[in-house]
Amino acid sequence: MIRLTWVLIAAAAGLLAAAGARAGAIVDAAFVAEAAKRGAILWDVRSVPEYRKGHIPGAVTIGDAGSVLRDPNTEDFIARDRIEKILGEAGIDLNKEIVVYGNRGSASANFGRYALQYFGAKKAHVFHDGIEGWRAAGQPLSTEDQRLASVKVTLAPNPAVSLTTQEMVARLKNANVQVIDARTTKEYLGEDVRAIRGGHIPGALNIPYEQNWKDPDTPDKLARRQVADTAGMSLKSRDELKQLYARLDPNKETVVYCQSGVRAAQTAQVLEDLGFNKVRVFDSSWLGYSARLDAPADNETFFNVGAMNSRMTALMRRVEDLERQLVEVRAAGAGQTGAVRCSAGQC
Repeated sequence: MIRLTWVLIAAAAGLLAAAGARAGAIVDAAFVAEAAKRGAILWDVRSVPEYRKGHIPGAVTIGDAGSVLRDPNTEDFIARDRIEKILGEAGIDLNKEIVVYGNRGSASANFGRYALQYFGAKKAHVFHDGIEGWRAAGQPLSTEDQRLASVKVTLAPNPAVSLTTQEMVARLKNANVQVIDARTTKEYLGEDVRAIRGGHIPGALNIPYEQNWKDPDTPDKLARRQVADTAGMSLKSRDELKQLYARLDPNKETVVYCQSGVRAAQTAQVLEDLGFNKVRVFDSSWLGYSARLDAPADNETFFNVGAMNSRMTALMRRVEDLERQLVEVRAAGAGQTGAVRCSAGQC
């Protein structure tokens, strides 16, 4: 049945492409160029310094979207009226077509599009290959700040694209709901604890969001200088992505979560682009779920506060020791300089 559904989805996608109607969740550089010509808003979600080094001409920025629109402690959205003000002053009109981009492979762009969808935008796309893909396509860059006319933004949250912790718990034994954990395998297994508890939601299928890329190891290879660019962070082919998610039924409700909803947004939009019908991001993700101690978890482990305090104390002592050594080295150096001057008759 699932295989037949994929065949029907592929056929429908072929008909749309033949009619020139391809405009899914994820778009390419050619689509972005045409969108800009027809007046679409281009939103660069990177930091302001990155934006000013070079951005797609006409693109606007509010700074690092993930930091600007979310509370640094809870990682939930800040107050709605503040978001309305921020987007409105940037001219990001939710009633218009919007293309969101950042760096290639960065889930921040997906988070930006998810935020737009959640707050009521009807026509938002994400340019996965981002600024590197734009540059690779031979397109020009701008270093001038772009200013759009301010607009009045009224947010209208759409619950169909998101899920609360209470709703997630209520779905745990629902056979018509499938859950994807987009975090790393170590997070999933409770070996890498980044919240009050480690582990995962019972029944969740672990598919790290990097598996959407041609080469999931690209960030590590870049750090080791084994590759020179981010080309490996481009998305796999459509057939490869379908195979990656072949165990899932595209007609069931599909919930995606990670630590705080950012990585999950990329996987959710890949699934949407593949034709999954009911994709929702568990916004609070593991950070919110783990804080609800009555919510069941597999591979459950608890964050060891005592061990962290011990490590922090040891680190502080090490820093103090290094600072003391630095003072001694500087003092010794100053003494040697004075001795040299005296020997030259400059005392």
